[in-house]
Amino acid sequence: MSYKHTSYVAKPTDENGIVHYTDAENALWNTLIVRQNKIVQKRACDEYLHGLEVLNLPLDRIPQCNEVSSALHKATGWVLEPVSALIPFERFFELLANRRFPAATFIRKPEELDYLQEPDIFHEIFGHCPLLTNPAYADFTHTYGQLGLKANKEDRAMLAKLYWFTIEFGLLKTTVGVRIYGGGILSSANETVSCLENPAALRKPFDLIEVLRTPYRIDIVQPIYFILESFDILYELIKTDLMGAINLARTLGIHDSSYLNEGNSE
Repeated sequence: MSYKHTSYVAKPTDENGIVHYTDAENALWNTLIVRQNKIVQKRACDEYLHGLEVLNLPLDRIPQCNEVSSALHKATGWVLEPVSALIPFERFFELLANRRFPAATFIRKPEELDYLQEPDIFHEIFGHCPLLTNPAYADFTHTYGQLGLKANKEDRAMLAKLYWFTIEFGLLKTTVGVRIYGGGILSSANETVSCLENPAALRKPFDLIEVLRTPYRIDIVQPIYFILESFDILYELIKTDLMGAINLARTLGIHDSSYLNEGNSE
């Protein structure tokens, strides 16, 4: 997604599309992925864990976008697109509409190891790419990009809520309990635990209109999550009149956001 302010600068690619990361940056990747690999077990959904196996991400270094793209393209036709730290919504939707997932080529600072408001390379690759090997998730993301590309500014703000509560912070009902599929959760050590185990968190059945009426903040552990009955719901959303749903949600009104002020940051 697009963010207004950033203290990060993406690293450039060379003529071969390679980013030259420092030893310190690769070591930070190692710290993040080794820790998170353990935390997501028995918390992430099976589709995500299968995607991790498909990608076979390296532990000792930040993977290059082209090597991740190779595995993604074989699975669902997607590729990673190296981008600057910030891109406008227009560019974001354009990339998704063409099955190109944007990946900012910087990695977070050591002091922001546990929480980062902005999507860095760890968030994009570890959080999102495993599920881009899943057809339902991949097709939904593609359709979302197509809709966003055609939408006006006001409708894009509403579509952002749908992305937030599904692709970024979605939960999934499974035969063994509620599991995680949202990339914003799966790339965060604290939120991976909190979303399932914090008794104060609200976990509601997914309802499209409710999602579109629900505000969110990017700077706190989420106080509310929506649970999909199955990934089939994503396929159904592709066929839904999303713009009609947006108009209905707007008519009904956005829920009061005062509860968000009580959230605890990581």
